[in-house]
Amino acid sequence: MAAAKAVKNTAVKAVKNTAAKAVKNTVVKAVKNTAAKAVKNTVVKIKVKHTGKSPLPAYASSGAAAMDLVAEIGRSQHIIQGSNQLIPTGIYVQVPVGYCAKIYARSGIADKRGLAPSNGVGIIDSDYRGQVFVSLCNSSEVTQYIEPGERIAQLVIEKVIPFDWELVDELEETDRGIGGFGSTDQKAAS
Repeated sequence: MAAAKAVKNTAVKAVKNTAAKAVKNTVVKAVKNTAAKAVKNTVVKIKVKHTGKSPLPAYASSGAAAMDLVAEIGRSQHIIQGSNQLIPTGIYVQVPVGYCAKIYARSGIADKRGLAPSNGVGIIDSDYRGQVFVSLCNSSEVTQYIEPGERIAQLVIEKVIPFDWELVDELEETDRGIGGFGSTDQKAAS
């Protein structure tokens, strides 16, 4: 009788484990499908006018957050060390209201050649309709050359959260308080 009970308990456990695995797999698939649909549904369509010879910017991989912008120039263009140069991209964009486009540095040319947007991050507002330019700053010690079609920056579309000011006499206290640049490093060293 004890042996029969043990077999029954083992069978019940096996059925429960199989059922639990089946439910888990179903839930995991449903979550993945929902996430994939959510990502697909959140794609923002950007109207673009393309006057250049280079291909339109595109994502370089399935996980890329930004599209590379290219230099739409007819010949090599130099940027003297310590100076800025406006580089055309050959695209005009219509960013939807409630969004903005941001131009960021490409890590490769920023790190290896000292070329990055002169204003840190360029912002394209939803009401701008002119050509997208990248103001590249050469922070290296030598003149740098940009070639036609070279990838010079990255473009990201971001949601804009409008805000209003709320005038107050005092702000809430925090542990950091008014500590500025590098203040959290000093506290960690103490």
